[in-house]
Amino acid sequence: MQLDNRKTQALLAVIDSGSFEQAAQQLHLTPSAVSQRVRALETELGMPLVVRSRPCRTTHAGRFLVQYLRRQCALEEEFSQSFLDLRNAPLRLGLAVNNDTLATWLLPALADFVQQQRLLLDIRVDDQDHTHAQMEAGLVLGCISSSSRAMRGCTALPLGIMRYRLVASLAFQRQYFPDGLQREAARYAPVMVFDRKDRLQADFLLRELGLPDEAYPCHYLPSSDAFIGAIRLGFGYGMVPEQQLADDIARQRLVDLAPHRPSDVPLFWHHWTVQSPRFEELSQCIADHAAKVLLPMV
Repeated sequence: MQLDNRKTQALLAVIDSGSFEQAAQQLHLTPSAVSQRVRALETELGMPLVVRSRPCRTTHAGRFLVQYLRRQCALEEEFSQSFLDLRNAPLRLGLAVNNDTLATWLLPALADFVQQQRLLLDIRVDDQDHTHAQMEAGLVLGCISSSSRAMRGCTALPLGIMRYRLVASLAFQRQYFPDGLQREAARYAPVMVFDRKDRLQADFLLRELGLPDEAYPCHYLPSSDAFIGAIRLGFGYGMVPEQQLADDIARQRLVDLAPHRPSDVPLFWHHWTVQSPRFEELSQCIADHAAKVLLPMV
């Protein structure tokens, strides 16, 4: 099947931008022209590809086509650079990762490789339970996820375990938990939550103290650095990756409220089984560095 490049570009622009109007601006066309191209592609394939909502999103069939087009673009771009020696045209790679991975170990893992290979990263950040959806939607070529389920045509490589500690400032611990982490006290102690997708604190409190959602007050702060900063300042208590704690506990800047009950999150690197050579090298960089900084999976 030979797909018209102008029509597939229009489809990708609509999905990337979220609307026909913004796609038209990117392609220097009218919204009507973009709509006609996408509609013509849908007619040729005999099925709808775009749900015309706000923002626009792919149908089930559209998702598979967009996934294919992303891979095709990456392979074609890498081939062009290798074949034509286009050294001044860096390759762009889309990845989806969770905030804590990005804030701790991912950038050091990729730094040398990205600079040597002249890559441009297009990183989309989401909760580790939701990054997989970015790949399913065809928005990225690889993702770090807590899900071990690989899509058809993909591989899920175990990276290791990111361990979280439930911590608070010493003053906060004295105010709310002077007798230890107890259920009744936890009903009044403010919890730090990253965003509405973050389930780490909620799952712990339900599992360990039997407290359901909405049974305790919460702060929402969607920034990894500001999150731990707010805990240090006594705004609330919450889960922090061990890599971000450094010597906070040893110096008593923070207190581990549940030292024998850490929360472990397994992480997996999802990528297409058939990859370009450069993406295979990038996958190996991620796997090698993860083995050094994450706990091994049992």
